Amino acid sequence: MNFKYKILIFFFIIFSALSAFAQNDEASRRDTIKYGTESEIANLIQTLRTENIDYLDDELMLLIETSKNQRILTSVFGFFSDRGKSGLEERALKAITEREDETNETVLSAIDYLGRIKLPEAVPVLIELLDTEERRFLSNGFRAVGRASSPDSEMADKAAEFLINYYNYRNPGNDNQSIIITALGESGSLLGVPFLAEIAVNTDGRIPLRTAALAALAVIGDESGLEPILNCISANDPNVRSSAVAALGPFSGDAVDSAILDAFRDSYYRTRIAAAQASRDRRLEAAVPFLKFRAERDEVANVKDESIRALGAIANSEAVEILDSLFSERRNSNQVRILSCEMLMKIDASKFFTKIVMELNDAKTGNQTNLYNGILKVVGEAVVDGDKTEIERVALSFIQNGAIVERLYGLDMAANNDLRGLSEQIISLARDRNETLSRRARRTAETLGIEIPQQQ
Repeated sequence: MNFKYKILIFFFIIFSALSAFAQNDEASRRDTIKYGTESEIANLIQTLRTENIDYLDDELMLLIETSKNQRILTSVFGFFSDRGKSGLEERALKAITEREDETNETVLSAIDYLGRIKLPEAVPVLIELLDTEERRFLSNGFRAVGRASSPDSEMADKAAEFLINYYNYRNPGNDNQSIIITALGESGSLLGVPFLAEIAVNTDGRIPLRTAALAALAVIGDESGLEPILNCISANDPNVRSSAVAALGPFSGDAVDSAILDAFRDSYYRTRIAAAQASRDRRLEAAVPFLKFRAERDEVANVKDESIRALGAIANSEAVEILDSLFSERRNSNQVRILSCEMLMKIDASKFFTKIVMELNDAKTGNQTNLYNGILKVVGEAVVDGDKTEIERVALSFIQNGAIVERLYGLDMAANNDLRGLSEQIISLARDRNETLSRRARRTAETLGIEIPQQQ
């Protein structure tokens, strides 16, 4: 038997073993759903969430059709809610309408689910629930009715009318007042704008209500809500000022630009953060000199961070030059350098990749662990257009010579940049004893269309 044939047989055996393992693992998970305890099922769902896997969704849907186990129901509703995944609508509606047969936790998770998937058909059911004034369901119900109504203007108006009426006449309580205001914004109904504007400009009102109203006006984003936002820019309370600046993102015009730039001078750091975020949202090139000043000199780290992110979003030639300077200046903090590096890579990975890798190597040589780990993450997530030679060289080095984290990033680089030339190394890692590495390698091979040979 020649050497080449022996190698093919060896690959065949390994592939068969891996396939059998995958099939056994999948079968085991399906059995857990069918026969497992509530703890076993909850643990499985956490694993599926971590692995971002959805192939067992149909089995989970079947499971909760008849189950009344609170932990199972809340775990499944939560898993689907996190992904905005439909399929549990009937069971969720049933949990609400027949809530006397369900635990409070199950009903609350069903309410949240209907809001997360934005199901307009759920609005009448949610309103009926809120009409009972059962305080245990009010907060979740208010949130859900706003979210669920948002895709349908008619339902959004219906929800807005109900929420405003409840706020004005039914004593929802201080905490629920803020929740109702937020829900009005999430509904997107223009009927809520005058109501929210009145709350926002009320200088005698509670600060949390005013800030919530400003945020809700921004979510709705209608021009009729701009004037009250601008009126709050000069409010005495710093929280109202910062919320007003943060609310300017969706709007346009000279008055808006002027208000954002002026907010960079505010002594309250949250207002400066809001100015940077609004500049980012609007790609406001006039803000670049202000952002440079804040990124270099602000005394608050979060202001620096948001200024750098805004420069990355604006990404004109001046902004890129500033980011390059922030990254290259080794006296800057690790956080400033890492975040600037991340922005540069997002703007033009092909241009800055080699330079960033050189700084990565220097950080390793200098035992600058935190800086190295931060830049490593950026390099590992890079997507380079055009010539792939350099990124393939780095990915190969990670896979062959790196620690586990570096090998994982090398696999990510291969998957994200279509580095099929690393197929031999990917196949080798698919057989690694470290399950995390082998699983990531198998996933990378699948992404790239690389067939892992069977071993004998």
